[in-house]
Amino acid sequence: MSKKYVVTTTINPVQEATARYAAMRDWTLIVVGDKKTPHKEYENLNCIYLHPDYQESEYRIVSDAIGWNSIQRRNIGFLEAYKLGAEVVATVDDDNIPYVDWGKNLLVGKTIECDLWEPEADVFDPLSVTKHNNVWHRGYPIELVPQRHRVSYKGKTLRKVLVQADLWDGDPDIDAMARLSQKPCVKFDDITEPYCSNKIAPFNSQNTFLHRDVLPFYAVLPHVGRMDDIWGSYILQHIIPDCVVYNRASVYQDRNVQDLITNLQNEIIGYRLTNKMLNDMEHYGEYLTDHAKIFWFQYRKAYENLCD
Repeated sequence: MSKKYVVTTTINPVQEATARYAAMRDWTLIVVGDKKTPHKEYENLNCIYLHPDYQESEYRIVSDAIGWNSIQRRNIGFLEAYKLGAEVVATVDDDNIPYVDWGKNLLVGKTIECDLWEPEADVFDPLSVTKHNNVWHRGYPIELVPQRHRVSYKGKTLRKVLVQADLWDGDPDIDAMARLSQKPCVKFDDITEPYCSNKIAPFNSQNTFLHRDVLPFYAVLPHVGRMDDIWGSYILQHIIPDCVVYNRASVYQDRNVQDLITNLQNEIIGYRLTNKMLNDMEHYGEYLTDHAKIFWFQYRKAYENLCD
């Protein structure tokens, strides 16, 4: 069986994106079911389908800490992939349609030469150096948005890639205020080479490749609104610095119908706390909700048990 896994969770019928991932020869798709997922459709798909009953049996404590009707159940898919010996895990959304070259020429696990950018601020917005720098990455501190364009190109650098965050064309998962005010449809065709920063930066869970070594330190955190994957990315980089590169778009997001005002409401926790947390990362746990703290403890413990 392939040591490369694609992990997603969904309550939708099989979408074009999930059908394409399921058809890939070099990857194994893991779909984490939820209470509303049409189970039979995924049990008949070429994938490993984690039925809710299986999740309760194998990962009961983590499952309870996440709760049902939650996109953060994909964390159980990360655990399952790790248990199966995954070398690389791609975390994707079911509305991100992969291009034909998706997952080809992976950078994860390699030491590569990439473009280095240094922001004036202490946080790098990976969209600030693209032609669509009128919008900004979800989870970038709102206080720093006015200065996000103040970046300097530092030439080439070598980086060991443990996280490869590919970009996304279409209607991507950017900051809610940027989407509400601009309603963009983007195409990142100006990005042809991988790039990185010497400062911490957000990445999301919609089209990102993770090396096995970082899986125990990354989660899509429940109970923190739409900072779930973003705060997870910051925590990972606090534990393992300088491990992320950004790369050209490899999916088209045909965005599922969502309430943009609700998205905004669910990002307010980030508007209030992200910048404070980033200035106090030694105590990042203090910024998590009580339920998120319980999850993080049990999730980390689950990896330790898998290693025993």
